[in-house]
Amino acid sequence: MLCSAGIARAVIYQYHIVITAAEQAYIAIKKMIVRLELAPGSVLNESALMVELGIGRTPIREALQRLRRDELVTIIPRRGIFVTAPDISDLPALFNARAVIEPHLAELAALRGTEHHWGELEAVLTETRDPSVSADTEAMLDADNRCHEIVWAAADNRFLTPTADMLYAQSSRLWHLYLGEIADMAPALDEHREILAALRAGDGIRAARLTETHIRTFEDEIREAMQRRMTSGRSAS
Repeated sequence: MLCSAGIARAVIYQYHIVITAAEQAYIAIKKMIVRLELAPGSVLNESALMVELGIGRTPIREALQRLRRDELVTIIPRRGIFVTAPDISDLPALFNARAVIEPHLAELAALRGTEHHWGELEAVLTETRDPSVSADTEAMLDADNRCHEIVWAAADNRFLTPTADMLYAQSSRLWHLYLGEIADMAPALDEHREILAALRAGDGIRAARLTETHIRTFEDEIREAMQRRMTSGRSAS
């Protein structure tokens, strides 16, 4: 599924969405960064990305500029382009921002969303009950991402959606960094089922409250995972 932020920059002809080359590059490189296929501190080589993605230099450069604005890459003139390392001190600000923006989007979605959105959201959640999906952490992470994207699309706010998408990417990268400590995604998807029920009922206040709880629960899991890793590191030394 193309994220809402991506749709905003795509060229749309009738009912077909044609993604620009720059958008393709942006989505692909961001995915590699979030999933740690491009590790924090890695040097990004434009020519290598061109070959790997089969996309020209200009779209690659446009994508890297967007990723710089998302704070996922750092561009240092005459030195190179690097994958930005996450700053753990930013954790409170990151989740505080998500806890303000996403509940508001959920409230808007309850007002503006249609059965098309809720049917799509329900289909994603139904997929996660398949044992082949529920046993695959990456697939469950993708499902969580798609649930958020559908709500943002239903909210239909072209200014807030790109910000929510950027913040989610930062959170998702933390998720991957501490994947060993956060193994069970099922509770997060159960939270989306509760959110869906509120959205379908048009209860924006409940949808917003459940969304904030969902975000704060994830924040708590990340903090606990970080603490376990720090404790483990001290024990090993």
